[in-house]
Amino acid sequence: MSRQSELLVASPVATGRSKPANRRRVVLAATIGNTVEWYDFLIYGFLSLTIAKLFFPTGDELSSLLLTITIFGAGLVVRPVGAVVLGIYADRVGRKAALSLTIFLMGLGTAMIALAPTYQSIGVLAPLLILISRLLQGFSCGGELGGATAILIETAPEHRRGLYSSWQLASQFAAFVLGSCVTFVLSLSMTTTELEAGGWRWAFAIGLLIVPVGLYIRSRIDEPDLFLKLRLPDPVSLSEAVHDHGRPMLTAFGLTALYVVCAYVLLLYMPTFATRQLRLAFPEALTASTVTGVVCFAICPAIAAASDRIGRKPLLLASALAFVLLTYPLLDLLIAHPNIWTLIAVQLTFGILMVMYSAPAIAALGELFPTRVRSTALALAYNLAVALMAGLAQVIVTWLIAATGNPLAPAFYVIAAAFVSLAALAGMTDRFRDPLR
Repeated sequence: MSRQSELLVASPVATGRSKPANRRRVVLAATIGNTVEWYDFLIYGFLSLTIAKLFFPTGDELSSLLLTITIFGAGLVVRPVGAVVLGIYADRVGRKAALSLTIFLMGLGTAMIALAPTYQSIGVLAPLLILISRLLQGFSCGGELGGATAILIETAPEHRRGLYSSWQLASQFAAFVLGSCVTFVLSLSMTTTELEAGGWRWAFAIGLLIVPVGLYIRSRIDEPDLFLKLRLPDPVSLSEAVHDHGRPMLTAFGLTALYVVCAYVLLLYMPTFATRQLRLAFPEALTASTVTGVVCFAICPAIAAASDRIGRKPLLLASALAFVLLTYPLLDLLIAHPNIWTLIAVQLTFGILMVMYSAPAIAALGELFPTRVRSTALALAYNLAVALMAGLAQVIVTWLIAATGNPLAPAFYVIAAAFVSLAALAGMTDRFRDPLR
């Protein structure tokens, strides 16, 4: 690869300035596909207590829950493999082809869970089926963020990359709301016996209904002009991405640490925390999650648009410092006053801080890399952080709470992740005004 091609500055022909109709399709394609990806992941987390009873019956509630969460973590640990395979596929073949493949694979994994016989029916094969489906989902999800972020920022006008990429994050909160609402309806309309008898399958079936729509929309988008212009005959390789872009990948890993730990500990794990540690009713926990998801979805574009004007770094630094200072006292407040209103207030505060961090972070991650390796390098760095920092986060905090008797254990994990991200931010150059390379 020539140095000239890597450093080529976007011209009016190659800025991804596609027609407005295609831009809207790209935003919708990235949003609906990512919603499916995250909905399936979140539903598994929300229904972890039910899945634990049906597929991992150990005779001990804590052991069953830990096994269920460990299988959830297995799906996260395999994501770097998906990031490499699907990221290279996106950089070689195209963003459109890779995004269509990821949503198909995620749908296949979801179908396996929805149709899987329970432990009572087929014994040890039941948890094995769940493991295989989670690995398939994790593999596909590993390539989603890199491909979706790449196509969004390569399609966006230069001065609106933050806004466009924020829809990738907004779709995660849309999935959070959808997952919370579906689980909430199921928990209210069915008894525990009915839910365990098969009612839980409806949650995964709803995710399957979205897959054909996502596939259709993704089949109708165009590749960004920037990607088409800079795609060279010699294909990108993993060694090139790591060797030539190792430093920005390390920065991307550090930036991602706080983002993923907050998502998996403070948002996804919170319903389980509220029911097990605070002894709140499950519908109350889901209500807090739904309120948080709606507010965060609404403010994502505004905060990302602000980062297009003032830069990514000021917002990233402010929110990371806020997590260091506020995580422990907020969780302490929640434990001291375990009621629905405190849960909503605390979870909403965490959600807003998370949006302040992750909305500009998505664009910043994409701006770290040139177009030739953007999907591969971004996806690999992000998913390594997911695997190492978040893959076993729920297992670790669940075990820590049980072993120490200290329900504030999740706070220390989040604060540690915040320091990792602050270290990465210290050496990061803010490229929000620079043309994509």
